[in-house]
Amino acid sequence: QVQLVESGGGLVQAGGSLRLSCAASGNTFSINVMGWYRQVPGKQRDVVATISSGGSVDYADSVKGRFTISRDNAKDTVYLQMNGLKPEDTAIYYCRYSTTTYPYDYWGQGTQVTVSS
Repeated sequence: QVQLVESGGGLVQAGGSLRLSCAASGNTFSINVMGWYRQVPGKQRDVVATISSGGSVDYADSVKGRFTISRDNAKDTVYLQMNGLKPEDTAIYYCRYSTTTYPYDYWGQGTQVTVSS
C-alpha cells in the first residue's frame, strides 16, 4: 500500500500563489506517475498536471503557464506551484499516485484551494 499526505491548500486572493505538496510513503515504486487533479462539487474530477518518475510532465490547458509541477524522487514527493490563481481554480485538489502494479492507483485525501475575487 501507498499512503499520500497532501498539504499546502488554503485561501488566497486572485493573482496570488500557493504551493501544494504530496508525500508518498509505504510500498512505493521506482516507476510511477504522480499528479494533481481537482474537483468542484457536482462535477467530475479533472487532471491538472502529471509528472512521471522520469520527469515527463503534462498540464491541462487551463493551467499552462501558471502552474508548475515538480517532484523530488528521493523524498517521493510531488509539488504543484500555482501562480496567477483565478477564482475558477477554486476546487478540492487531489494527489494521485499511479503504478503498474495492482491496485495501480492511490489517492490523497484532498486539500481545499479557494481563490477569492
